[in-house]
Amino acid sequence: MNMKNPSRVRFILTILSVIFLSACEAKEPSMQLLPRNEVLPLFEPHVANFVCNREAAAVPPIDAQADHWFRESLALDTADIYTDDKNYQSIVRLMQQAASRRHWKAMLNLASLYIERRDPAHGAEDAVKLVEEAMRLGVPAAYDRMGTYYLNGTGVPGDSTKAYAFMQKAAQMGNAASMHYLAEKMRAGVDGALPGYWSNIPVAIKMLECALSQGYGPAGEYLELLYARPGYAEPTESNKARALRALHEGAKFGCHDCANALFVEFSNPIDLENSPAPYIDVARSERYSMIGDALGFDPSDRFPNLDKVLPLPPAALPPWNGDRDTLLYAARGVTLAPSKPPSSTPTSQATGQYFLDAAYTLRATAETATGKAPFEGYWKPQAPAQSEPVQQHIATIQPGLYKKGENFPAIRLPDDHRPVPGIAWEYYITIPHDHGAVAPRAPKGMTREMPHSVPLRSSTAEENCPASGIWQPWLKNGHPLQALINQPSRQSWIAKGQPFPQPERDWHLPIAEQDVSWHLLDDSGPQGLDADIK
Repeated sequence: MNMKNPSRVRFILTILSVIFLSACEAKEPSMQLLPRNEVLPLFEPHVANFVCNREAAAVPPIDAQADHWFRESLALDTADIYTDDKNYQSIVRLMQQAASRRHWKAMLNLASLYIERRDPAHGAEDAVKLVEEAMRLGVPAAYDRMGTYYLNGTGVPGDSTKAYAFMQKAAQMGNAASMHYLAEKMRAGVDGALPGYWSNIPVAIKMLECALSQGYGPAGEYLELLYARPGYAEPTESNKARALRALHEGAKFGCHDCANALFVEFSNPIDLENSPAPYIDVARSERYSMIGDALGFDPSDRFPNLDKVLPLPPAALPPWNGDRDTLLYAARGVTLAPSKPPSSTPTSQATGQYFLDAAYTLRATAETATGKAPFEGYWKPQAPAQSEPVQQHIATIQPGLYKKGENFPAIRLPDDHRPVPGIAWEYYITIPHDHGAVAPRAPKGMTREMPHSVPLRSSTAEENCPASGIWQPWLKNGHPLQALINQPSRQSWIAKGQPFPQPERDWHLPIAEQDVSWHLLDDSGPQGLDADIK
């Protein structure tokens, strides 16, 4: 090499560097394609606007049988069971079963179990791979989780820049946890007034409202701050009323700090003049204290029917016997004892991979695959381009259960041993065999179960409430926000003659009022509360 020509030397070194880097990339091409390495726009705290998307409309449909395993796993992992007494082997096994069917919540919960080393065979790298699998499915919460991993250096190198980029992506996709985290960082009055905080309060409010509309309770705490606290907003009576409701709704959705804040504001507020509470009310304060204590013990608890025992002013408090369990029992969500599925169905009498529990039936998804099953589930062959006799034969083949990576079999006609070309396999999801009944579900122990022996009383949103009680809103199958509404956390205690909640006005959700039907689950008054409130 001629060292006397600096330009030639630089040129040669540049070529060698490119060759070296290309060789390194060739050795590990998969590392460049992993979702953990996705290149995202940098976090922009001064964005001019925020569009509220909802996670429920973005996630893949959840298989009902997988959801049963998921809820069974959660029931074994409740706060009232000491950690040393928990059967983590069963908890992990059930979560793995659910995750194998692409249950995205189970995938993320299983990742947490791996991080906690609840399954010695799996660790942080396995957790990251699970999160990546959920990212490939387009799950917003998976992007939030990857951001958290980068923030904490869990399974990936610590990198706050990447963490904020992933969380920004998650928030834009509809994840409430990322909205809450980023909004909290954007609540400073001036950039840098708090180290690591920025000033973009209008967007912070939009993010928090979007998060709370999805049932994310912790968003209520900062909404109260931004709605009506001096330095953020004028503490007018209307603003303080908004702030009070934000805390109250946050407590319903499981916000421990919201319930504790209401305990303080109704008993001994630090700033009496600007308190969101309209007056001191020790009785209300005591009830909020018990709700806060319950949420401190078990953050997964929810109290959607809090208005039954603790309505906001100016409504009077109903009488109460002072018993903590009575208060919590009345405020919790309601589920109905499951109706018995058919004792047998054609598929429940089948054997091998064609067996399906009588509690479920199957629904086509229009998602197809060829060659091998990309994930566990029920798959049925189809060949729309083939002749009518071929299609008639294929129609007789029932969906079968295939494991991830299992080869789909060749399809042959009875009188022809040649494989039929052009076969695609359609994925079928399990759904409850209840013909679309109104049946909100939750892990055992997280709601109070009521008998289900008579048809439910139903009403439309256009009517006023015909009877006081706990009413369940319901969206028909296929609505993009069905998973967000058809659950116990969306129930409401509504007094006779009152209007039903309006989705856009009261929930900040883009749901037409006529799309929601209401169903009376419980019209009884709990022990210790005056029967007149029914």
